[in-house]
Amino acid sequence: RLRRKGERDLVLIEPSDTHAYQPLWTLVGSGHAAPSKTIRPMADVMPKGVQWIQDRVGAMDPVAKTVTTEGGVTIGYDALVVAPGIELDWGGVPGLAESVGKNGVVSNYSLDTARRTWEEVEAFAGGTAVFTQPDGPIKCGGAPQKATYMSCDHWRRHGVLDDTEVIFAMPGDSLFGLPEYKAVLERVMERYGVDVWYGHELVEVRPDSGEAVFRTADGERTTRFDLLHAVPPQRAPGFVRSSPLAGPDDPRGYIDADPATLQHLRFPDVFALGDAAGIPAAKTGAAVRKQAPVVVDNVLAHLAGEELEARYDGYSSCPIVTAEGKMLLAEFDYTMTQHKTIPFIDTVKERRDMWYLKRYGLPALYWNLMLRGLA
Repeated sequence: RLRRKGERDLVLIEPSDTHAYQPLWTLVGSGHAAPSKTIRPMADVMPKGVQWIQDRVGAMDPVAKTVTTEGGVTIGYDALVVAPGIELDWGGVPGLAESVGKNGVVSNYSLDTARRTWEEVEAFAGGTAVFTQPDGPIKCGGAPQKATYMSCDHWRRHGVLDDTEVIFAMPGDSLFGLPEYKAVLERVMERYGVDVWYGHELVEVRPDSGEAVFRTADGERTTRFDLLHAVPPQRAPGFVRSSPLAGPDDPRGYIDADPATLQHLRFPDVFALGDAAGIPAAKTGAAVRKQAPVVVDNVLAHLAGEELEARYDGYSSCPIVTAEGKMLLAEFDYTMTQHKTIPFIDTVKERRDMWYLKRYGLPALYWNLMLRGLA
């Protein structure tokens, strides 16, 4: 988008060799997508005409207006867009880091562990299966539920669900913030016989004894498990948390940005984009798709000394798969009311056409249009 609008001096700092379409990891973890379909070489998706520095950021100095990489390269800037995503804090739950991927502990939140999720779900012969959601904002807030639904659907199809106690534990008191979606998802949980534990936060995994420990308002609660799908707590990367860009009162270190303009609240040359932005929006690819044009327009306006007129309304969407061939699409904005973008279709219902959108349509949109700034 910046190139098409005339900018030529563009630097992108990105350490990875591969780029992942993470929304498909839910389907990797349920056996409906091959891991290889979720990744491509980073060089293949790097925008043309952009200087790619393949290194990690070590520090950001918004006063000197520089970024320094771990390799010792320092880059000055006129405008800085910080879009590093967020990190999985596996160490935030004692016992989780050393047990995930073995001992019946799985997670769809990385590609390697999503592969392991499917192996464990497919081999599961009954017992107690526990699915967790951490406190605080996470990448795709619906993903922990999706793992629950897809696992239960597989076990139902193969005659295992009747021999399984399924627990979904979450720190909040509602499956979804919009009542119309909440009602549907509560029925899905009931359909699979899931025992939903509200007000429960996973605080320890004991792999040797197969126990999960939860914090509740009444103290700790411990349960045994045969399979545990654990979602780690999440936070901004260390170089963001340790920088002046982090919100002064935010323990997770998210970037202190204006929710509408996405400009930093204290450093006007800096803009936040994506999951690391400290704004009250869901952390999803759909949110990024709507944020990117706003950031581009406001960066250009700032460089030209003009008023920032572009506004982000908090739009996000969450495609929630509830079974093989069934999905509902939640769309909402800062007002936490439904924000429909697909006409004539009731996306609150579980639908087969929405399943095909998730499995095939959205990945095509991402790789072919979104990464190219065309959608």
